[in-house]
Amino acid sequence: MRSRQQWLSSAEGQAAGSGHWAQFRMRPTGSAPVWKFDPRAAMPLRGLKVLDLTRVIAGPTATRALAALGAQVLRVDGPLLPELPWQYVDTGFGKRSTLLDLKNAAGRARIHELLQDADAVLLGYRPGALAKAGLGGDELAQRYPQLVVAELGAWGFEGPWAQRRGFDSIVQAATGISEAYRGNGQSPGALPVQALDHATGYGLAAAIIALVRARSVQGRTGSVRFSLARTAHALFAFDAPQRPAQFDGGVRLKRVESTFGTLEYVPPPFSMAGQGLDYPGPPAPYGEDEPVWN
Repeated sequence: MRSRQQWLSSAEGQAAGSGHWAQFRMRPTGSAPVWKFDPRAAMPLRGLKVLDLTRVIAGPTATRALAALGAQVLRVDGPLLPELPWQYVDTGFGKRSTLLDLKNAAGRARIHELLQDADAVLLGYRPGALAKAGLGGDELAQRYPQLVVAELGAWGFEGPWAQRRGFDSIVQAATGISEAYRGNGQSPGALPVQALDHATGYGLAAAIIALVRARSVQGRTGSVRFSLARTAHALFAFDAPQRPAQFDGGVRLKRVESTFGTLEYVPPPFSMAGQGLDYPGPPAPYGEDEPVWN
């Protein structure tokens, strides 16, 4: 655990905190037709194809938000990397789930067939892991000119910790959050939720929507990168939160039947035209869908 000042004074902290929160790189799309918003569609992202190569919370939160807005999301996991069941259920609303082994030629060939028709892909494994399978962000951007590429890391993409893996709680400890939330000045603390994951996830979703719009309106697309450490830097820049003057304390849950039983869940935290949204369906059984687009 480090104090905030210790983190900011370190080479890895300075590198992780540099640049914008969302780090965009734009490029022309070429002449191939691309998905465009249909004002007649019930949901704004209806028909957008999103390939989800992420795990745990941040990336899956992003694609859950895109699914709530109508995107067709296909999550791909490896056959030897099972997800925590509750974690998968929480972030799996509105998606389909399939398994592909990217360590063999058949799995890699299938993922590239999916990428040919995809509009966006999210990459969220440890640094360099997907690049070994020919699925690095730069390689995909070059191979698929129309594709929106979103990358997620723990510590940023430059600096001495760029190649390290990590997750929310570890990043909270390193960046000064745990020190700031000490209980009675003693034990290291933590935010009451995995706030770095969730904030990064919604940032990713917003950035992908912005890139899809740029592709449709401006004839440009691009890539975007987020890191949990840079999100910590962004959250520290806010003033301390203020409790609302009136707060009823209630969480309005919805209920749905699923293959996991009866689920109570919080609906999407945004609305359209003043109306609250819901996810298009409960989580699909883990890994049981075919690796094809609907």
